[in-house]
Amino acid sequence: MDGSRALHSLSTEKPHFRTPPAAARGTVVVHGSRLSTPMYAHEKAALVHVASAIARLKQYDLAHSYSDALRQSGRVFFVPDDSLTSDEASSLGAGCASEIFGAIVPYPFVKTKAITHRLVHDDAERPEGWSSAFSDRVREAVLPGYTAFSARDAVAAARMLLRLGPVRLKPPLCCRSVGQVVANEERAVKAFLDQYPSEELAAYGLVLETNLQQVETLSVGKIAIDDMIATYFGVQRTTKNNTGEPVYGGSDLVCVRGDWGALEALATNGDIRAAIAQARCYDAAAEEYPGFLASRRNYDVGNGFDARGRKLSGVFEASWRIGGASTAELAALTAYAHDPSLQVVAASSVKKFGRGHRIPCHAIVHYLDDDPLDGPIARYTTVRTSPTHRLAQSFNVPVGPGAGADHAGRRTVSWRA
Repeated sequence: MDGSRALHSLSTEKPHFRTPPAAARGTVVVHGSRLSTPMYAHEKAALVHVASAIARLKQYDLAHSYSDALRQSGRVFFVPDDSLTSDEASSLGAGCASEIFGAIVPYPFVKTKAITHRLVHDDAERPEGWSSAFSDRVREAVLPGYTAFSARDAVAAARMLLRLGPVRLKPPLCCRSVGQVVANEERAVKAFLDQYPSEELAAYGLVLETNLQQVETLSVGKIAIDDMIATYFGVQRTTKNNTGEPVYGGSDLVCVRGDWGALEALATNGDIRAAIAQARCYDAAAEEYPGFLASRRNYDVGNGFDARGRKLSGVFEASWRIGGASTAELAALTAYAHDPSLQVVAASSVKKFGRGHRIPCHAIVHYLDDDPLDGPIARYTTVRTSPTHRLAQSFNVPVGPGAGADHAGRRTVSWRA
């Protein structure tokens, strides 16, 4: 999800949860990060829904902007639209992961996919705070690739990668595949660089990565609100927006109560377990950036074939800020809070462009209107605790009360959903 600082016009959706007590213990604040970029109206609505759900879980009030008076009146929990830098977090009085839904990063580039790959050589250009130790630790958990902070280094990296086949050029500030180009020759890389803003290249870099075909993307993640922890794996859906372009259409998640170990016990299939291991490797390596903190950790893990027909998999990028799957994540946490016996649930976030969509009667609707910039769109979330739910069946994972307690080692989990 893209971010924005223009939060004064955020939708005030009424959440479908119990009302907090009259004397709330603190305030959940919707906050516009300094690193954010403009948001669509439907994204603002989803952001407010996530903040509202967290407020209900914590029994806090909800505020749409921050003021010093809030800090003086009690505890404050921030739901920013993008990652916070350490300086911004400090100015807000947020110094730990338990005070934010998202992440605190020591430098702006750390929030992006730029950190995923190593530099092309030891004397390559790099920004202040770059950690070679991080890229060394994740090297076996990502695809072949490099990050470059100068045109010279980008061309050198492309020459090395083109020996393996086509190269995907990925601007770190672009979400998912937006703005990405596949280059088959050095000339195409140079043409791309001619149009790439030099300031952006120096500050955020350019990712060059082996291009995959027949790609399937698995989402692996973990969220924590106070002592409530959920982990998940699932798949992303692609849809077409109102201009016919393929865009992110939501996520289908299988969520388990507990930390990474609980998630690993849920999946016995090799592809799923490998994706979880790669995500955990990337997650653990984040400690190489001192000052990094996160309560929301989401990893896109790709699986496909390179130009030589070799099957490859690896983490594409991390999303430590609020994301498209966050409404589903909060729906799962809310289900756990309401029923302590629940262990595994299936939750889905959905985006459908256009009009006339049939929305399930049990869905939590976040937006059903004409977005001024994105056109007509429906956004909603569903959560199921029934063992017959399609998503859980596709992974052959039982859901509902008691599920996940004694089934490790006797299931086959399919990659496709």
